Amino acid sequence: MKTHVKALVVGGGAVGTSIAYHLGRAGWDTLLLERDELTAGSTWHAAGLLPYFNMSYATTHLHDYSIKFYKGLEEETGLNPGFFVVGNLRMAQTSARMDEYRLYAATAETVGVPFEWMTPDQIRERWPLLRTDDLEGALFHPTDGYINPADVTMAMAKGARQLGVTVERKWQVDSYTWTGSEWRVGLSKMVERGGNLVPSGETSEIVAEHVVTATGNHAQRTARLLGIKIPAIPVEHQYIVTEPDPALVEYRKTHEQHPVLRDADAKWYVREERGGWILGPYEDGAPARFLYDVPESFRADLFPLDLDRIEEEYMSMIHRIPSSETVGLKDDYNGPICYTPDGNPLLGPAPGLRNMWLAEGFSFGITAAGGAGHYLAQVMTEGEAEIDMASLDPRRYGPWMTTEYAARKNEEAYSHVYVLHHPDEERPAARPLRTAPAYDRQKALGAQFGTVNGWERPNYYGPKDAPEGFDHDARSFRRGNWWRHAASEAQAVREAAGLIDATAFAKHRVWGPGATAFLDWFTTNRLPKVGRINLTYALTVAGTIRVEYTIIRTGEDDYTLISSGGNHAYDQDFLYHAIAEKEPEVGRINVQDVTTQWGVFALAGPKARDILSTLIRDAEPDTALSNKRFPWLSVRDIELGMVPVRALRVAYTGELGWELHHPIEMQTHLWDKLMEAGAPHGMVPVGARAQNWLRQEKSYRAYGNELGRDATPLEAGLDRFVDLGKEFHGKAAMQDKGVRTACVTLLIDGPEDADPWGREALYQGDRRVGRLTSGGWSAAFGKSIGMGYVVPDCATPGTRLEVRIMGDLWPAEVTEDSPYDPQNLSLRADG
Repeated sequence: MKTHVKALVVGGGAVGTSIAYHLGRAGWDTLLLERDELTAGSTWHAAGLLPYFNMSYATTHLHDYSIKFYKGLEEETGLNPGFFVVGNLRMAQTSARMDEYRLYAATAETVGVPFEWMTPDQIRERWPLLRTDDLEGALFHPTDGYINPADVTMAMAKGARQLGVTVERKWQVDSYTWTGSEWRVGLSKMVERGGNLVPSGETSEIVAEHVVTATGNHAQRTARLLGIKIPAIPVEHQYIVTEPDPALVEYRKTHEQHPVLRDADAKWYVREERGGWILGPYEDGAPARFLYDVPESFRADLFPLDLDRIEEEYMSMIHRIPSSETVGLKDDYNGPICYTPDGNPLLGPAPGLRNMWLAEGFSFGITAAGGAGHYLAQVMTEGEAEIDMASLDPRRYGPWMTTEYAARKNEEAYSHVYVLHHPDEERPAARPLRTAPAYDRQKALGAQFGTVNGWERPNYYGPKDAPEGFDHDARSFRRGNWWRHAASEAQAVREAAGLIDATAFAKHRVWGPGATAFLDWFTTNRLPKVGRINLTYALTVAGTIRVEYTIIRTGEDDYTLISSGGNHAYDQDFLYHAIAEKEPEVGRINVQDVTTQWGVFALAGPKARDILSTLIRDAEPDTALSNKRFPWLSVRDIELGMVPVRALRVAYTGELGWELHHPIEMQTHLWDKLMEAGAPHGMVPVGARAQNWLRQEKSYRAYGNELGRDATPLEAGLDRFVDLGKEFHGKAAMQDKGVRTACVTLLIDGPEDADPWGREALYQGDRRVGRLTSGGWSAAFGKSIGMGYVVPDCATPGTRLEVRIMGDLWPAEVTEDSPYDPQNLSLRADG
């Protein structure tokens, strides 16, 4: 066995073999290790389905690549991967489910995924064994289907070997040690003893520049060996195989296979299997397993079937396929499949470690394996993938994540596979967990909360005493019950004032002799002067946007960096790695995470100065908040009553406003004082949804929407925050890319009952020219609004386009940047 390689891949399931294959194709000397036999984990008992359907833009790309990649494996390797391109019929019993499909189709359109719409009559005519009288319609993917998991894994393994990859079985990893430049990986040779797989006593060591873990159900053991947290925990998934169905056998004498059938409202999939049916339900109550480790006695094993748990889904299959009622059960499977709290895999750098990569938590591993290997290999060998991988990055979860939290959220993710995926959904498991002190005050005022990196954050404020029939939890793909409340909040900010809780912001203090030189190299904009604020960006090695920062400079070499609360650990890991890289060159750099020390309220609106002036304690209170003493984009330490506050003259809503950073332990007192002072001026508490609409009226880009690892600051239209007169990380790569696409704001004459969500396709005539990345309602213009990317020749203000909303095309017009108050008169208003 080799003792030194460029890349070591640990885990020989579908995901691991795909990664090894793609690293081999990139020319890396790669070794794949498997502790048992290839496919011995969840791969062997997977049903092998290849569904395109996914609401995530990045995951849709993974699935799309996989399906296309698998179709060429036989020609390349001579091994048939067992791909049956039968299509995928996703049925809908309700109009809400059809709306879900319309929203999904918008994402599919932007990726180029083929699909067709079908009526109940068309379904019945084509597949007469199906009952369709209670269906609204269906979405049909003609190019996917199902595959044999073992065969496709073996085909990828052979392809990997042909590319020079070495595959070794029966070796278990026992330790990982980072030497400062490479990984030393301790191994044990495994042997079978009494039906168990145990260490033989023979050991070895491999030195690797890079390590990828694709350990599936063993992710918790991997986490312990690495000293990190990996919220990938298996959940039981069971499916049953029936005896041959005579009606199906007769049907197949003259017809092709049925597509993979999905009755999402009944929470199951069904496909043909040797004249019978496979039923795979996603029922409530499926438990998490192996929270800490996989027993040595558990190899290619299964759990006992729990038919009572899936009785409802079984009966609904009989309802949908009446001929299956008299067919007996032939086989059953109940095995562990890894999940994550949001259902997306963990694919990318391991938090806090160098050259350690995770490929864990694949609940749809066969579907995603091909794409996972392709895009992870791009990140590893080229620095970045061609798509933004942030939504899959393992660092999206912070160290606050516990085993209990992950287990309960993973169970929820499993049971929600076929629950309606509303864009405004807020899943309830393991909540509330992280709450700022003002949480109870806000809840008493009718706040309806969402979560940001575990933090509870008000989405909107509904009626404290809800009228009969009002359901805060009623979600919609159109305008939900919350819409009118968010619209009122947005109007209040424009006309009076609003108070927004922004405590979840990530906050890092960076100081020391090397801080200034480091930040000048790390970020694109000129550094602010002492007492001032700047908006700036840190780039990837590919010149695309990795982090958006608000930088506060409080001393010559003393700064605070504020970034997205949803990406706290993700951004922190990037910052810490960059400091470690640059510190030997520029001098000592101190960094401290102060996120939980400081709460943040944003006060914005034309009455904001009047409200603060009643609370400020200053020798000259009448002028303390004037433009002369407190100009736009400046920072001052002030006192609001008894609370010391670091106030920033900025406002994400585009109105006169301040961010009020305060000691977290004084938050409830400050909240009470602000609410009391604001009441006479018409101030209201405001949630995140109204703020999201308001920032689009100002064309303020949002990280994770307009800003990400697939666009440069120049493509995002952020030239004014890029100082080309200095050298900074990623500059040359950014310039080399040019402007491939352009970020624009659009005003949309959409339907009366719906707004765009930020994933819709944009058209000019028959040409698809871009996609939305944000969407919502504009209180200022009385119509829908959106932001997104288009081809450069469609970015000129006044250009007329169309946007696909709920299946139909609606007129949209590209506006100038910041259509509301383009001269920033409100932001700069004096008192």
